[in-house]
Amino acid sequence: MNQHPVVLLDPVFRWLDHLVRDYGLYIYMVCVWLSPLLIAWILSGGFWRRPPRRRYIGMAPLVIQQTKATPPPLPPIIGRKSSPLSDDDEATDSFAA
Repeated sequence: MNQHPVVLLDPVFRWLDHLVRDYGLYIYMVCVWLSPLLIAWILSGGFWRRPPRRRYIGMAPLVIQQTKATPPPLPPIIGRKSSPLSDDDEATDSFAA
């Protein structure tokens, strides 16, 4: 048995040749008449259109675990103790050398 692609596909090529010889004009006319519809479909986004989403979206029950633990206390501030600055102190401290 011959496994060469040309020999294997020879009946297909003969059938296509017969089809085009007998019905080529009709195939051409169908392609010409359907091409504007195909072009309009492509330009309207036919290839890029997403499938429609489902309208019904079920809500899952909300599960939030609530804890009764309190956060740990804040660590002590290390450094000098400062009092809040007034407006006058702010201006002189920021430009001090």
